[in-house]
Amino acid sequence: MQILAFPEESTPPELRTQVRDLQEQAWPSADGPVAADAPTHDPLLLPWSMLLVAEGTVLAALDILTKEISHAGRRYAAGGLSTVVTRRERRGLGHGGRLVAAARETMIARNLDLGLFTCDRPLRAFYERAGWQVLPGTVLIGGTPQDPLPSDRPGFDKVTLGDFFSAGARQHRTSFHDSRVELYPGQIDKLW
Repeated sequence: MQILAFPEESTPPELRTQVRDLQEQAWPSADGPVAADAPTHDPLLLPWSMLLVAEGTVLAALDILTKEISHAGRRYAAGGLSTVVTRRERRGLGHGGRLVAAARETMIARNLDLGLFTCDRPLRAFYERAGWQVLPGTVLIGGTPQDPLPSDRPGFDKVTLGDFFSAGARQHRTSFHDSRVELYPGQIDKLW
């Protein structure tokens, strides 16, 4: 088994097709399957695809999205996890957790100040086992300033997780607790 990483648009076609199939299984498209070469994410978020592969088969996949955010008067290079998926018949074997932990290390290596994202509440322990921490009371505001999508909107059951990598981010970590973080990743990746 190996972890491979590529800019989303440079993922080899044979692997990209498998990733799209896994995503379609997890989140079926209303309009039917999307072409393997179509971008999943807004290119402005510099999507970085990470794949756990064994003998040419993608066992798990995720994307890291990045952007600069402003919070409590400071600017941060932030990253977040998106489209985390494990092959259905291989779930429960630690593949997804291994990849999520590797993504955290990749964010550190890419000199991001912090990583933050939301997940469905039942997945909280999965992400905590991979090194992520719950940010108490933190709400991410996705979408755009004109069309915001807060992670605490009615009908959502989300929890915000994160980690602080740079010295400056660690120094100001408590400013993220019990706060609303204006992420605004856009209309494609409404809430990474």
